[in-house]
Amino acid sequence: MLTLAHISDIHIGGSPDSVERTRAVMRHLEGLPGPLDAVIVSGDIADHGAVEEYEIARELLASRYPTVVCPGNHDARAAFRKVLLSKDGDGDGPVNQVLRLDGLTVALCDSSIPGRPEGFLEDETIAWLETVLAESPATPVIVGMHHPAVALGIPYVDGIGLRAPERLEQVLRRHPQVVAVIAGHAHTAASTTFAGLPLIVAPGVISTALLPQETTAPVPVDYGLPPQFAVHLFEGGRLTTHVRPVV
Repeated sequence: MLTLAHISDIHIGGSPDSVERTRAVMRHLEGLPGPLDAVIVSGDIADHGAVEEYEIARELLASRYPTVVCPGNHDARAAFRKVLLSKDGDGDGPVNQVLRLDGLTVALCDSSIPGRPEGFLEDETIAWLETVLAESPATPVIVGMHHPAVALGIPYVDGIGLRAPERLEQVLRRHPQVVAVIAGHAHTAASTTFAGLPLIVAPGVISTALLPQETTAPVPVDYGLPPQFAVHLFEGGRLTTHVRPVV
C-alpha cells in the first residue's frame, strides 16, 4: 500500500496565520509514526506570487518525503519555477510535474492561467500529460491539478473552476491506467466523479470554504476552522481518502 499526504492552498502571505498553519500541517506530517510515500501540494502556494512568499514556502514545505508541487491561480509561474524548482527559463510556460513511485505515477498538471482565477489546460500541458501516460501504460496513474474539473456546489468556487474540462476527459478516457483525479482550489474536502473516475478535492490549509447552506456571506470562507489535509491510500488499484484537521 502507498500512502500519499495531499495538502493544498497554503496561500503564504494571504493571512497573518498562513505561515503557522502551514508549519503546523507539515510538522504533523513529519511527526507521524508511520511512513508516507510522498507529499502532494496542489497549488496556491503563494498568495501574491511574490518571490519572498515562495522562499518562505520552500522552507515550510521541506520534507523528508518525496514532494511534488503544482501551481494554482494565485501563483506566478516564473517565480514558482525559480524558487521552488530551482529552474530558470520557460518564462510563463506551464509548470507540469511528475513523480514516479514504485507502482504508481503522480502527474500534476498546471491548470493556472497567468493573471486569471479560472483554470485551463494549455495545449502544451495536454500534450505533456499524453506523453506521461503513454510512457507507462501498465502503471497506475493519479492525475492532479489545482482546479477541479466539475462544479462542487459552491458558486464562488464553481465560477472559477476548470474551463473546457472535456479536453482533459478525452485524454483520461484514452488511458485506462488512470485511477483517480485530484485537485485543490476549493478550500474544502470534496469527492465526486469526472470522466468515470473518482475526483478528490483536498481541503484548504489557509481556510475552509462553506456551502451556501452554511453561510450567506458573499465570500464564503472561514479562517477560524483548523487547517486540514487529505491522506490517499492506494492499494489494489483503488484509492481511499481520509481527511484530517490539525488542531
